[in-house]
Amino acid sequence: MLAVYTPRGSALVRKQVEADIALPENALWIDLELPTPSEDKAVEDALGISVPTLREMQEIEITSRLYVENGARYMTATLMAHQDTEVPTTTPVTFILAGHRLITVRYDEPRPFVIVNHRLERACPVNATGETIMMDILDAVIDRLADVLEHMGNDVEQVSRDIFDPKAPAGDFNNYSRILHTIGKKGDVTSKVRESLVSIGRVLLYLANEADSMKWAKDQRAILKGMQRDVQSLSDHATYISTKIQFLLDAMLGMVSLQQNNIIKIFSVAAVVFMPPTLLASIYGMNFKHMPELDWTYGYPIGLVLMLIAAILPYLFFKWKKWL
Repeated sequence: MLAVYTPRGSALVRKQVEADIALPENALWIDLELPTPSEDKAVEDALGISVPTLREMQEIEITSRLYVENGARYMTATLMAHQDTEVPTTTPVTFILAGHRLITVRYDEPRPFVIVNHRLERACPVNATGETIMMDILDAVIDRLADVLEHMGNDVEQVSRDIFDPKAPAGDFNNYSRILHTIGKKGDVTSKVRESLVSIGRVLLYLANEADSMKWAKDQRAILKGMQRDVQSLSDHATYISTKIQFLLDAMLGMVSLQQNNIIKIFSVAAVVFMPPTLLASIYGMNFKHMPELDWTYGYPIGLVLMLIAAILPYLFFKWKKWL
C-alpha cells in the first residue's frame, strides 16, 4: 500500500495512491506498507532512490542499516509491533530522508505509526519536514516502549509476589507452571524491547553524527539529545527488568527443585522405614524345616510386633536427626 501525506492548512492529509499515478511534489511523507514491486518502482522512479527489500532490511550489519546512497540517508530500525496482543513481534522499518522528504518502508503496522498519523491529521506544524516527521515517529516509538516497560515492571512485581507469597499452597505444580509460563512471556517481551531500544539508539546516534551535514537547527539537536537520553534510561531499566526476570526464574526453578526433593525424600524415608520389617518378613517366610519360632504359640503376633518396632525405630531416628 502506498500512502502519501501532503500539507493542507494546519494538517497533513493522507491519501492512498496507485502505483501508476504521479506522486505529489509537495508530499512530506511517503509511507510504503507491504509495498508491491510496482509501488517500489514508482517511488524509485519519482524520487531517484532505491527502496530496500524486506530481505535487505532484515540484515543486521550496521553498514546495511545506516548508510547514504545517492544523497539519501537510509536508516533501518527494529520496532515492536502488536504489543497489546498475546504474541508481540518485532519488525524492521526503514526511514529514508531524501530532500527533506521522509519515505518509510515497513511490512507491519507498529502502533506509533497510527499515533503519529492521527496526530498529524489533526495538527501539523507549518515548518514540518520529513526530518521532523521522522523525529515524531521515533518519539512515539520511545513513548510506546516506555509504556511497555512500565506494564512489564508491574507484571514482574506481581510475579515476584506470587512466588514469594507465604500464603501460597506448597507443591501447587499448576501454579508453578503458570508462573513459569508468565516469566517466559515477560522475558521474551523484554528482550524484544531491548532489541528495539538498541536499534533506535543506533539510529539516533547516526542522526546526531549527520546533524551538521543536514544543517539541523539547535532546537532539533536538543530534541535529538533528549531522545538519546530517554533511550539510554529505558535501556538501563530494561536491563534491570531482565535481571529481575532471570532472578525470578532461578528462584522459581529452585522452589520446584526443593519441592521435588521433598517428594523424593518422602519416598526414600518410606523405603528405609519398611526395609527392616521386610527383612523380618523375609526371614520368617523361609521354608526351612528347623525354625523353632514356627512352633511358638505366640510366634505370629511376636513377628508382627517385631516388624512394627523395626518400622518405628528408623522413623524415630530420622526425627531425632531432624531429617524429617
